[in-house]
Amino acid sequence: MTHYKDYKVYQCFALNRLVAELGIDLYQDGLEQKLDSILAERNAGVSKESIKHEIRSNHFMTNKVLDSLQEEGLIIVEKEENRYRVKITKEGVLHIRRYNEFYKKLYEQEIKDHYRFVGLPYWFR
Repeated sequence: MTHYKDYKVYQCFALNRLVAELGIDLYQDGLEQKLDSILAERNAGVSKESIKHEIRSNHFMTNKVLDSLQEEGLIIVEKEENRYRVKITKEGVLHIRRYNEFYKKLYEQEIKDHYRFVGLPYWFR
């Protein structure tokens, strides 16, 4: 049975995907002090299409999720020619670090359903 997923769980998927691009342990000691240099060094981001693929949703929902995350200061969206590149901000990393456990509890069934064919992502285990 497929459950309806609201855009908040999609935000969780998107932020965790962006953290994965950084290649860091989200729960390492002293992360907050290292974060500015990590973000500057790695300049990691993904295409808007990658976010759409991660959340497995349509263009409308992808835009809604990205617009909301951008309004909250958790991501930045840069336009490069005809493409969009999505990057997580320091606030975005700290937000998902702080609330991942909450999201995992609140949306456990939706997360398991979303990733049922590909296996649960590293951040859920």
